[in-house]
Amino acid sequence: MHPRRATTTAALALTAALALGSCSSGSTDAPAETPSANSAPSGSAMPGTTGPSGPTDSASPATDAAAARFGPACSQIPASGPGSFEDMADSPVGTAAKDNPLLSTLAGAAERAGLLDTLDSAQDVTVFAPANAAFQNVDASRLARLMADPQSLGDVLRYHVVQQRLTPEQVAGTHTTLSGRQLTVAGSGENMTVGANKAKVLCGNVQTANATIYVIDGVLLP
Repeated sequence: MHPRRATTTAALALTAALALGSCSSGSTDAPAETPSANSAPSGSAMPGTTGPSGPTDSASPATDAAAARFGPACSQIPASGPGSFEDMADSPVGTAAKDNPLLSTLAGAAERAGLLDTLDSAQDVTVFAPANAAFQNVDASRLARLMADPQSLGDVLRYHVVQQRLTPEQVAGTHTTLSGRQLTVAGSGENMTVGANKAKVLCGNVQTANATIYVIDGVLLP
């Protein structure tokens, strides 16, 4: 073979061999994925999960309600079961009072006056509820007369109920009660007072299915 032709043939053969080797040794990896619009950024947490700084969920309604309750006697409410805050939240106010260890005397008085069903069927009321000990501070002879007279007793108890569900931010002021008389609430938080005798709030902003309760340390006598 002519030397120049042999050289050309060899070069062509080498070029073909290199091309074939390049095809056989090419990368078989799939292209890298491009992050989709729905992908979570690195280091961030999806809703309801725990991120680098802890849980991302906001506080539950129950937690918010617990934070809003105030007063020195709130700790006397059972942590669970009948009479607990959770149990009261599911019950109408008359029923809730019967099960609450601070309000059993009030519930008995309301039952005697024929008001339990009225309270249970009421919609969106605020009850300034005398604690059991508050009844012991009423003159014994006057309390006996009230308990023996359902009509007078009912009038006194209606003076403790406002036909509006009042939050701690709304409760200060003068309100018309179910008895038709005016009731004044002053101050806020643990410094709140109710009525002319300035009853103190022992546990405020307690929620029932149809009412907000402010447990107080006095019976309001119009």
